[in-house]
Amino acid sequence: MLVGTEEALRAVASRDARFDGCFIHAVRTTRIYCRPSCPARTPKPDNSLFFPTAAAAQAAGFRACRRCLPDAVPGSPEWNLRADLAGRAMRLISDGVVDRCGVRGLADQLGYSERHLTRVLTAELGAGPLGLARAHRAHSARILIETTTIPFGDVAFAAGFSSLRQFNDTLREVFGVTPTEMRGRAQRRSAVRGSAGAVQLRLPFRAPCDVAGVLRFLGERALSGLEDAGPDHYTRALRLPYGTGIATLRPHEKYVACTLRLTDLRDLGSAVSRLRRLLDLDADPAAIGEALGADPALRPAVAQTPGVRVPGSVDGLEVLVRAVIGQQISVAAARKTTERLVTALGEPLAHPEGAVTTLFPTPEVLAERALEVLPGPRRRAETVRAVAAAVADGSLALHTGRDEAELREDLESICGIGPWTSSYVAMRVLGSPDVLLTGDLALRRGAGALGLSEDPAAIEAHARHWSPWRSYAGVLLWEAAASGTPQLQLAS
Repeated sequence: MLVGTEEALRAVASRDARFDGCFIHAVRTTRIYCRPSCPARTPKPDNSLFFPTAAAAQAAGFRACRRCLPDAVPGSPEWNLRADLAGRAMRLISDGVVDRCGVRGLADQLGYSERHLTRVLTAELGAGPLGLARAHRAHSARILIETTTIPFGDVAFAAGFSSLRQFNDTLREVFGVTPTEMRGRAQRRSAVRGSAGAVQLRLPFRAPCDVAGVLRFLGERALSGLEDAGPDHYTRALRLPYGTGIATLRPHEKYVACTLRLTDLRDLGSAVSRLRRLLDLDADPAAIGEALGADPALRPAVAQTPGVRVPGSVDGLEVLVRAVIGQQISVAAARKTTERLVTALGEPLAHPEGAVTTLFPTPEVLAERALEVLPGPRRRAETVRAVAAAVADGSLALHTGRDEAELREDLESICGIGPWTSSYVAMRVLGSPDVLLTGDLALRRGAGALGLSEDPAAIEAHARHWSPWRSYAGVLLWEAAASGTPQLQLAS
């Protein structure tokens, strides 16, 4: 939990929405748990309990509040900041690894035994991996019940439940209602409903949130066939564990509207988790703004871009290949080269939508054919082939549960990948908040535009007090460079 008991009590008393997702507030007398901003009457302090996760509250015998829907909040910013075992495990659990691979599969990806993993998660988060995954399944089921009209049997299967009975029992235990009652309430609230395979939902965030800045970053790098970007939307193809999907994102004042078209609804939770990480929606803007705004050099940039976010990733290999191709060339040149790769080697979607027709190439195809397709330096093409081959044979894992230092070491052992590329991948794939790419020309130009030295060593020294938010400071420096000299912006 990011806050102490006294601070948590104050947050609940003031109904401070900034703490939604940071902790769970449970009430002894009602046996209900809520988000901190729940509008219900504030209980006596002696009747309040606080848990780090909804799963911990459920394990203690509390059920979710029907009024504030405590699962429909941004995720805890702690999982982006923490690089320990618990933080890495939470990122993988939210991606559905336990549902797909079981606790043993989760432990294998993290490099620990099942027993040790369960012990650490129970001690840190109040629930083991099965309890945490159960809470995630209940949340996915609620989304499908309230936003679609598909049969409950299909909802149970898509959310990861092993039987309809388990599905019914879990929803009654967690939410205190049956699936039929839950859908009836949603329909009375005029919830938006989709057909099977298409889901309309809202992705909440902590305000302020510069979603427009992230979408602008993605739009400038959008690859024809794979992505489609416009002034008010960003659409892209997704390769997911059970199938494929197409996601369309539209920013709103208090949330991001998301339309998901999935070939297999079991991918709902994984898709939502990846899209949230792509837009960095679980960040804590108050903590970031306070730390970076304390520096007079950054203060104007912080004020100009409130709620700055770091662009994330939905596909680790894609980000790595883009980074290798984009080294030392412009955004436009990198996009043109990567588009050629996608056009030649990408997999056509079975159900394209508008301009989005193609998936990013698989590692197997890249390993086999990258050399014949990629123009430009042979060494760059060799590096792309090498990373794809490493991913294909399992010697390089590019998932959100990786330890940052180990991932950097693995990447830099490949010929053609240096510290800049490994740092960029750590920032975007792992969501590392404290990466500063001082080797990036655009970032150095941005530092100069804000009155700082453009010397990498000087920037590194000055940036020490920006920690642990140097990734966000780097985005502000990129913005400063783009505002002053857009032609110098690199493919970073």
